[in-house]
Amino acid sequence: MPRGHSRLTPEQRRIRAQIAANTRWSKEDPTAAAEKAQAGLLEKFRREVDPNNELPEAERERRAQAARRAHMQRLALASSKVRAAKRGGGDSAAA
Repeated sequence: MPRGHSRLTPEQRRIRAQIAANTRWSKEDPTAAAEKAQAGLLEKFRREVDPNNELPEAERERRAQAARRAHMQRLALASSKVRAAKRGGGDSAAA
């Protein structure tokens, strides 16, 4: 366990993470960091849909964009399930 980690409550860890994030964004441009992260994520999807780089570029891009949308939809579904479970409604165990 990281040093000092066991002595912090979940709330204190959340605050510590917010401090770290705000400190980072006080020194960097969050837009540039987000653009770089999104470009890296899209490149990951390109590799997944065409690992041997055999597709025409337009088809590879179309498939990568579809894979990205599916990924984001999976995240949205998981988030929706968590919110429903917190409200006490819905079936958060179903996939």
